[in-house]
Amino acid sequence: MQCEREVTISNRLGLHARPAARFARMASGFRSRVWLVRDGEAVDGKSILEVLTLACPKGTRLIIRASGPDAQLAVDTLCQLVTDSFGELD
Repeated sequence: MQCEREVTISNRLGLHARPAARFARMASGFRSRVWLVRDGEAVDGKSILEVLTLACPKGTRLIIRASGPDAQLAVDTLCQLVTDSFGELD
């Protein structure tokens, strides 16, 4: 199973080291493969370094894509993380 959804980075500092680590750690908890896509470039969502290479300031639109047995749950959970500004208070 594969699914994807678009999200917008809403926290003030964007997708910097702390939220990238949080995203990768959460993505690693799923059996499905997880990708983050920006402007057609897809990176491994389970890799902090690859997530950081996307350089996503506030307002960046990303696609969260997952493929595997728990893909829907992965996308739903990771989209919620982004929507909640990675738990950061602005």
